[in-house]
Amino acid sequence: MRLEKGEEGTFGVLRLDGRVQCVTLEPPERGNRVGVSCIPAGVYTCRRVDSPTFGPTFEVADVPGRTAILFHQGNLARDTHGCILLGSRFGRLGPERGVLDSRAAFREFLDSCAADQAFQVEITE
Repeated sequence: MRLEKGEEGTFGVLRLDGRVQCVTLEPPERGNRVGVSCIPAGVYTCRRVDSPTFGPTFEVADVPGRTAILFHQGNLARDTHGCILLGSRFGRLGPERGVLDSRAAFREFLDSCAADQAFQVEITE
């Protein structure tokens, strides 16, 4: 569920099995442009992949006009590259807003999905 959209990014929460798992950060809304925009609201299948850059993770599949949208570690909108960053909480790194404790949040996310090859995610505004 998205909580806030603005030039600093698109901030939200990721719920698994009805419980908040972590906070999220996507790029700002920029018309679904590859690598620089959050993805459109909708229901998507997330499939387990092994990323050459981020290792084991999940890819958000079937986003119109987009591929390789991953859940991964990072703190600021510029770290997203069009993907979804996971964090334990919102905060600041210097003057910029972002997500904090990303490594721990990402590890907990993967642990929670350890038995899953795929899951559905609904992105709502």
